[in-house]
Amino acid sequence: MSCKVRLMEDGSLDEEPLTLKEIAYQKLCNNLDIISGYTESGQRTLNAGIVLTNEICDAFLENYQRFHRPLDDRVINLFSDTRRTSLKIVNLRYSTVSSLGLETLMRHKLFALSMWYCDKITVNSHHLLAHYGDSLRSLELGISSHLLQNAEPNEKEPVDFQLTCPHLRRLVLNGVVMHHRLQFAHLQDLSHLDLTSCVLANFSLEALVMLPNLHTLILFNVWPIANQLHAICCLRRLCTLDISISSSGNGHGTYDLPDQTLEMLMDNLRYLTHLDISGTNLAGNGVATKESTNTNTKAEQHFGPTDIPGLASRTQRPLQFLGLYHTAHWACKRHDIPALEVAGDANEQQILTAARYYHDRPVLLTRVLNDLYHLFRFENCKDIHTALDVVLCAMDRHLKFKHMQISGSATLFYIVKGRDRSKFGTLLRNHIIRTLLNGMEMHLTDDTMLRNGYLTLTQFHMPVDVLFEYERLIKILLHGVSKTEQEGFVQRIAIYLLNTLACQVDGRQKLFLGELGVVSTMLTLIKDRLTRSVFDDVMEVAWSTMWNVTDETAINCKRFLDGRGMEYFLKCLNTFPDRDELLRNMMGLLGNVAEVKWLRPKLMTQEFIEVFARLLDSLSDGIEVSYNAAGVLAHIASDGADAWTIKSPTRQHVLERMVAAIQRWNIKSERNINYRSFEPILSLVRCYETPQCQHWAVWALANLTQVYPDKYCQLVEQENGIQILTELIEHESPYCEIKRIARLVIEQCDLGMERMVEG
Repeated sequence: MSCKVRLMEDGSLDEEPLTLKEIAYQKLCNNLDIISGYTESGQRTLNAGIVLTNEICDAFLENYQRFHRPLDDRVINLFSDTRRTSLKIVNLRYSTVSSLGLETLMRHKLFALSMWYCDKITVNSHHLLAHYGDSLRSLELGISSHLLQNAEPNEKEPVDFQLTCPHLRRLVLNGVVMHHRLQFAHLQDLSHLDLTSCVLANFSLEALVMLPNLHTLILFNVWPIANQLHAICCLRRLCTLDISISSSGNGHGTYDLPDQTLEMLMDNLRYLTHLDISGTNLAGNGVATKESTNTNTKAEQHFGPTDIPGLASRTQRPLQFLGLYHTAHWACKRHDIPALEVAGDANEQQILTAARYYHDRPVLLTRVLNDLYHLFRFENCKDIHTALDVVLCAMDRHLKFKHMQISGSATLFYIVKGRDRSKFGTLLRNHIIRTLLNGMEMHLTDDTMLRNGYLTLTQFHMPVDVLFEYERLIKILLHGVSKTEQEGFVQRIAIYLLNTLACQVDGRQKLFLGELGVVSTMLTLIKDRLTRSVFDDVMEVAWSTMWNVTDETAINCKRFLDGRGMEYFLKCLNTFPDRDELLRNMMGLLGNVAEVKWLRPKLMTQEFIEVFARLLDSLSDGIEVSYNAAGVLAHIASDGADAWTIKSPTRQHVLERMVAAIQRWNIKSERNINYRSFEPILSLVRCYETPQCQHWAVWALANLTQVYPDKYCQLVEQENGIQILTELIEHESPYCEIKRIARLVIEQCDLGMERMVEG
């Protein structure tokens, strides 16, 4: 497992930036049209005249998957011409390459082939090894790679195959049923053999005795092997032996004479440097058994003390690595362990060691991540950058394992929560967020995964930190809002995040929110609660979200109206009349709708106008509701007398009430509103036909520049507001109060400019 997370000199955590070569590959992967086109069948094909060297081809496949692109047969077809392309090392992970694509790859006479989670490749293709295996030096068939096994997990019938790869040095098989006729003697170069989770059945490990160079044997989750131990003892050149298991249930991993069994292995395998007996009882109970008391006493006198009786012969020559994770009698917690490095769960160092060594054992690794989670939650972890690295690596490598994603995301929450966010560099922060989204996207129907992901995301700065994955995050949040339990925690946190993102983004992203159905989703939530007469924070935030996504986005305003939004507005007003925050959010939204000229006729009904006029006198939430009601009416009235198509209330009566409300407001009132542009307000400043509309507009500018001068004086200047206000003062139509307030705005902006110059 490669370590990407670095502890920088300034104490921050980050990852190394991409090299120029990696950036070039990233651009190429995102723009394949540079080098290729499409055949009539939709396959990618290299453009004429292009020849790619082996270095380029190998690196292209690696980076194509690294940058999260789906590798399928269409892309593999780029390598169909072995005269213009050359592949030697191919690592496939989560690929949808079929048997046809695999044959395209193997025609390159590969040096190394690794496949993990490639479930489109079936056992029907195992003949490819016979045809093209002669060149292979390394073959790795990991989880869900069914080249040599049936895809049905309960199918224990072995596939009749032979390893016709005579030059193999490294072989990894996972879950393969070994038939008794399988030959190994011809693999004279084989040095590394991993049979993780393989079913030996009638196969005997004696078939390995004739391999002169075998130094590594991995038998993780291979059981029973008690009857194979004598064959293992004959492999005298072994440096690494793994006979660990992930679970001791059903008696697996339990030996009748554990101390003597381990001692026998040590006596015969004198070159061992790495031993893993995790999950077994081979470490004994820490006390010498009666049968071997005399032997162990003599061993201690000769070699030195140890709390693992079977390893007494290694006290003076300790193992480089010893796996004791979840061994019987808590062997990893003993004091005298003859090993330089121990994988276990006794402390932080052992847990991190286990995570590094077991990076391709997802079930076991999930337990290790659970241990790491408890370490962060209840204790303290000092080696943060290593912990973060192993968590990200585990989640990236085993995306389909739901429980690992849940454990990993829970640990990420405590890692991110427990540190100053400024200490995470941009590359690392992006990696954390992308890994979370990958897990949430893969396990979208699991509320626990969504909860962990959402909670971790709340620890970042929104929306700045997530803009690089904005669209994908919105889709995941919408699922959490609409497809999870009503009033549940997941739904509530999802809608809060969604509202936060909608609040602080530009017009293009607001358009995207509308296209994905944010408005209709919010209206559905509101309808549900109206049906049940339930008011909660979800309803309140739903209106706030629509207020944000309709800001200066006309099409989203139309979506609100088309979705029966005004009907729900009236029902909420009548059902929950005393909810100040709800009323403020609803009127803020209608203020956005009223700014759209071609939608204003839909607001011109007696019922709506009477409601807006009545709200002018509202004291709800300070002046917010009254202010927004006046804003809605000012925009409607700005269309002129001919556009006022109702008889009652009259336009003049409403305008008089609006002015009366404005005169009651305190110019120094603090506000709960955010303007990104004054364009709608400044357009009303130019409405000389209806001075009352100008009155509301200049009051709004005066209030905002008085209370928040640093933010809004500059905005007035930038949008040519000073000139527009000067023209208003010089015009004969506006009455004196309007001109007085306009002068206040200009004076305040002048003071703001002076402060900027002095600053």
